Amino acid sequence: MRLLDQPRDSRDGPGAGRLLAPRLGDGARMDPYGVIVGKRDLRTYTDQPIPSGTLLRILNAARRSGSSRNRQPWEFVVVTDREERARLAHCGRFAAHLATAAAVVVILIESPRDQFDAGRCAQTLMLAAWSQGIASCPVTLHHDVRAREVLGVAAGPVIATAIALGYPHPRGRGPIERMALGILTGRGRKPLADLVHWNRYGNRRAPAASA
Repeated sequence: MRLLDQPRDSRDGPGAGRLLAPRLGDGARMDPYGVIVGKRDLRTYTDQPIPSGTLLRILNAARRSGSSRNRQPWEFVVVTDREERARLAHCGRFAAHLATAAAVVVILIESPRDQFDAGRCAQTLMLAAWSQGIASCPVTLHHDVRAREVLGVAAGPVIATAIALGYPHPRGRGPIERMALGILTGRGRKPLADLVHWNRYGNRRAPAASA
């Protein structure tokens, strides 16, 4: 099958604004590929708390992320207290959804050079959450001094990102979130055929399939 023949994911377009996290039955397991391509960032959550066992399962998956030279340069500050989440929501320009999340995981790293590994860790965490039916959305804490005060983080560790976790609201995304989504992603996902070059840049022709 050529790249141009690949079926398009119906959730790649504007309609993705209505997508909710997967609902798993008892004992159900999601296909890993389905988790990856189905993951969407959501900022509107229910009031349902995340069971501690589920939260630890998500954190353990993040802990297992790969890192350069296996340095594992991360630590996690898990914020479940409602008042602390509300304070944290004032530490970033687009962080309001942290206040309504069930939990917020702040990833700390040893130095700015570890940002790539922080990204790997963050994505693993969010995919693990999605596989459990829990939505997420990362955010930058722009006001570093204020965030350190809220989190109790002294000078030293770098605050890489904060990740909101929560069960998606049955109504889907909120009105502000839907409006922003329409502006930012109305064009949908770029087709795979527009992104892949074979063997040399500029060569769009895929190699012949082997027998």
